[in-house]
Amino acid sequence: MQNHKWMESINPSMMVTDIDGVVIDMNEAAATTFADDGGWAIMGKNITECHTAHSNEIIQRLLQNGETNVYTIEKHGKKKLIYQTPWFNAEGNVGGLVEISLVLPHDMPHFKRD
Repeated sequence: MQNHKWMESINPSMMVTDIDGVVIDMNEAAATTFADDGGWAIMGKNITECHTAHSNEIIQRLLQNGETNVYTIEKHGKKKLIYQTPWFNAEGNVGGLVEISLVLPHDMPHFKRD
């Protein structure tokens, strides 16, 4: 993919796959997040190889239906928002997935604006 320098200047972990689930782009935060899995070495690897059968079912559903999957986790004492969504190619077809992972404060305020 193209060199997107702005991706390096933000804190969220960002990873991009192609339609087959192969990692085609990521930022430094993603390499750090996935250091135990190889960091930058996961470029070119298929994400289905490091996920459970249940997770792979979700990945396939997102790719097939163009759906978005959003949830929170807590790992190593950090609360995170995980946002997984398809990206679309020039023809309007799903080209792969983007995963954005944001660290959330445990006492994050919530504002309701009507």
